[in-house]
Amino acid sequence: MSAFASQVLVRLDPRSGKPLQAQLCASLRRAIRDGVLRPGTQLPSSRALAEDLRISRTTAVLAFDQLTAEGLIRTRAGAGTYVADPVPVDRGSPAAAAAPRVRHPPLSRRGAALASTPRASTKLGGPARPFRLGSPALDRVPVHTWTRLAMRRLQAMSIAQLDYADPPGLLALRQQIAEHVRRVRGASCSADQVVVVTGAQHGLSLMCQVLLDPGDTAWLEDPGYTGARAALTAAGARIAPIPVDGNGLDVAAGIRRAPRARLAYVTPAHQFPMAVPMAHDRRLALLAWARRARAWILEDDYDYGFHYGSGPTPCLQSLDADGRVIYIGSFSKTVFPAMRLGFVIVPPDLRDAMAGARRASTVHSPMLEQGVMADLMASGAFERHLLRMRQEYRRRYDALSAAAARHGSGLLTLRPLTTGQHAVADVIGADDDAVCREARARGVEVMPMSFYCIARRRTPPTGLLLGFASSRTERFDAGMAALAAAIRAARRDAGRRDP
Repeated sequence: MSAFASQVLVRLDPRSGKPLQAQLCASLRRAIRDGVLRPGTQLPSSRALAEDLRISRTTAVLAFDQLTAEGLIRTRAGAGTYVADPVPVDRGSPAAAAAPRVRHPPLSRRGAALASTPRASTKLGGPARPFRLGSPALDRVPVHTWTRLAMRRLQAMSIAQLDYADPPGLLALRQQIAEHVRRVRGASCSADQVVVVTGAQHGLSLMCQVLLDPGDTAWLEDPGYTGARAALTAAGARIAPIPVDGNGLDVAAGIRRAPRARLAYVTPAHQFPMAVPMAHDRRLALLAWARRARAWILEDDYDYGFHYGSGPTPCLQSLDADGRVIYIGSFSKTVFPAMRLGFVIVPPDLRDAMAGARRASTVHSPMLEQGVMADLMASGAFERHLLRMRQEYRRRYDALSAAAARHGSGLLTLRPLTTGQHAVADVIGADDDAVCREARARGVEVMPMSFYCIARRRTPPTGLLLGFASSRTERFDAGMAALAAAIRAARRDAGRRDP
């Protein structure tokens, strides 16, 4: 049975006496009503679903026809069948009855600001499409090795290990992390400076809470990561958007804009979303400013492990002689996101404060996952996985470049890339927002550069963010052909609007 059929819990019983199309229709209807299949999710074709469930195609077609009649699904010519958006209200269910209106107090100003913070990317339902942003190659996760190590940990677990643990995290994992970032990123740290967190976003939020008072000013790259914007908003910070160009954060512009800021958030290895490294002279200028201003620097090294040139640039923290850089890393891109493990490397004098903040938030990260990750690193399997993935992502990036050359001539150009899991393409003769809308209608996931801009500008940065990590290379040709069609459609639409 396919992942789709398992996800929606399709159960067909020929002995029940109910027609198979009625059973299939009921399973799909329940999945839609319960939110398992969200509005806009593409469904398999009737032929593919019939083959998967080993039923006749007529049975699948009849079920689809019934759901279409109920308004729950819609078919787009040449594009497939999708869950209706919005899903119509089920007038026959008790839940559809008008609920009494309860007047709740309004959200706090900070809560309203957090609620309106955009997500890092928008995704179509179902498995990864070309060119999904932010997801690694989940088809290459070392699942068998992870499972074997997890079973070994579970079998050896003692009763004492079921109790609360040290908030900074499992010592064995902190030791492995410290050794890894010293060797691979040139960082200067010991295991005592490592705090294990529930993903990089958690670490970022904790540090903003620990280091900022409401009203403090913080530099944020513009365009920049929306998760950092959310963390700063939650801490009550005043955000100073600092422009980014081909050399990374414009430190001189930041000094002019907010010379006495309390903190700066940067992604120096692979700026998100511009996909450029920060130049060495700007790194030195940023450290010099932090020293003068007595400010902190949060270095988010979110996808450090993947480089396609002569080698990775050492992290910013390796240049820091004053203990002002706080290094944030994650295993979401290097292993898999659902593990929810990240780490923060803090100066020695911040360790106790960070441990207290960790205790006050979620106490500690899940101990089983910490133990398995420590074993994965100690065995050498993590390093081998990173090497394999560097080679695989190089192949996928090359396939992306080749597909762009075949289908995108005169429509888009890829910018040079040396590291990371996404590339930036400049669109020729079309608006990036319009192209993204057209691409989504064709089942392709791309994000516009303008989505990540903070300050209003007369000419905001343009371009498309193309993730190449999450899809197999054989899907890039069809994905790029669909993207090219989206650009042409956006051009035609713009021409019709022009007088």
